[in-house]
Amino acid sequence: MSDILTIRTSPHIAGGASVDVIMYHVILALVPVTGFAVYAFGLSAAATVTTAVATCVLCEHGLCRLSGEASVVADGSAVITGLLYGLTLPPALPLWMVAVGGMIAVGVGKHLFGGLGQNPFNPALVGRAILQAAFPVPMTTWMNAMQPDRFSVLAPSTLTPPLSAPPAAGTGLGDGIDIVTGATPLAAWKFERVATGAGDLLLGVTSGSTGETCAVLIALGGVFLIARNMMNWRIPAAILATVAALSSLAHGLAPNAYPTAEFMVLSGGLMLGAMFMATDMVGSPMTGWGCVIYGAFIGALVVVIRLFGGMPEGVMYAILLGNAVTPHIDRLIRPRVYGTGRSRQGGGPPAAKEAS
Repeated sequence: MSDILTIRTSPHIAGGASVDVIMYHVILALVPVTGFAVYAFGLSAAATVTTAVATCVLCEHGLCRLSGEASVVADGSAVITGLLYGLTLPPALPLWMVAVGGMIAVGVGKHLFGGLGQNPFNPALVGRAILQAAFPVPMTTWMNAMQPDRFSVLAPSTLTPPLSAPPAAGTGLGDGIDIVTGATPLAAWKFERVATGAGDLLLGVTSGSTGETCAVLIALGGVFLIARNMMNWRIPAAILATVAALSSLAHGLAPNAYPTAEFMVLSGGLMLGAMFMATDMVGSPMTGWGCVIYGAFIGALVVVIRLFGGMPEGVMYAILLGNAVTPHIDRLIRPRVYGTGRSRQGGGPPAAKEAS
């Protein structure tokens, strides 16, 4: 029998889900999204996601070894970071850029702050945000979905080496793969006032980031995690409800200037961000009402950036700003101490009243 007596504060009932169990459930929820991304964009999407995951896992392992700690790769957190990071990238992004962003995501977004559980910002979005600032043209260059040659050849830009331009058409490298700058549904609406049908957005037959196009599969993955009690449903509900409400208001006031609510909800990275990124347990508030405020804040920022900003998309920045205000929300909305009632009239806990 052990002679060590461990004393902990209440409550003493622990949940059954460990970190690795939660992480592997998230991976399972992302498998259909990843599979559809490869189906829609072909070999380039597979190479992008594989490079992102491999870079994040290797970087996690290497940084743990360099710091003298045991490797935590087995808990699945690095795989989640790599998957989410890869799914937010253009399918034909040069693989060396994918690797650079993966190292930034794990090294800067996670380990710089102390590792798992200490990072204030979503690591995958940190890596993507830095890539967006450093390489704006490749990060806004997209593949059209469902191209006939997508399983036989890579896009011409995928294997482009550093400081080089993609091979020109007719060289035999990536011929037949159509690459378009800025041609996402959000960009088409913002700059050309061309709306994409809700059916195409639901089924994912549009251009965009590798894993953001099929809203149905993303939503099903989120519902799976909610049903397993591994995601706070209030966050995606608040984000999507806020975007829908504000978009409906804007569209009602100026139908020709602003898109419909269903277009705003189903397009871009909103569904992926709301279900899998804003819900990061480390970067989101601890209380129920705090999660609602956090989600509404992110949703409002998405609408403001999309409708009034210079860029067609704003989910990434909205979530990172939401991560930044999470500590302030937690300070403003404090949970009731377990085992105590509401304060009596006049303020102060019951013990203080009796002592006075």
